[in-house]
Amino acid sequence: MDITFIFLLGLFFALIGVVPPGLLNMTAAKISLKEGHVRGVMFSVGACVIVLVQTYLATIFASYLSKHPEVIDVLRRVALVIFILITIYFLFLAKATPKQHIEPKVKSKHSRFFQGIFMSALNVFPIPYQAYMTITLASFGWMSFKRIDIISYVAGAVMGTFVMLYMYIFFFDKIKSKTFTSQRNMNRIIGGITGVISIVTLINIIQEF
Repeated sequence: MDITFIFLLGLFFALIGVVPPGLLNMTAAKISLKEGHVRGVMFSVGACVIVLVQTYLATIFASYLSKHPEVIDVLRRVALVIFILITIYFLFLAKATPKQHIEPKVKSKHSRFFQGIFMSALNVFPIPYQAYMTITLASFGWMSFKRIDIISYVAGAVMGTFVMLYMYIFFFDKIKSKTFTSQRNMNRIIGGITGVISIVTLINIIQEF
C-alpha cells in the first residue's frame, strides 16, 4: 500500500479523534488566547510528542492482535457495543453542563511544552482508539504492519493531531462565542463520530460471516 495514502489515513483519523473539544485542544486554545500563539504551539508540540509514542504503541499492540484473530473478533464486538452506547448517550442522554474555566498559571515556553507532554500523557484514549483503527484498516487491506507502514501512519497521526490543535489555536478566538462550541452541538458531534465508527464496525463484523 502506498505510504502517502497510509499517512493520509493516519492524519484523517487523528483529526477525527481531536475534533471534539477536550482537555488538550481547549487548553491549547486558551493558552494561545491568553499568552500568544507561540506558547499555544509549544503546548501542542509537547502534546504531539506523547501522541507519537501512544500511536506507535497502539500499532504495535494492533500488530500483535492481528496474529490472534480470535481475540480481535471478541474485541471488535465489545467495541461495537461500547461505541453504540456512547453514541446513544451523547445523542439522546447527555445534557449540557456548565464549563469550568481553569486559569493557566505557567508562563514560560518550556513549561508549556512540558505541560503539553504531561496533559497528553494523562489522556490514554488515543491508544485503544488508534489500535482499533489500525486493526480495522488492516482488515480492509488498506495498510499492513510493516515498519514503513507503521511509521507512515504514526507520522500522519502526529501531523493530524497538530493540525487540529493549531486550528483550535487559530480559530478559537473567532468561534468561542458561536454555537459551534456549545455543549449540545459538541455532544452531537461526538455522537455522530462514534455512530459512524459503530456502522463501520458493524459492516466489518457482517462481512466476516
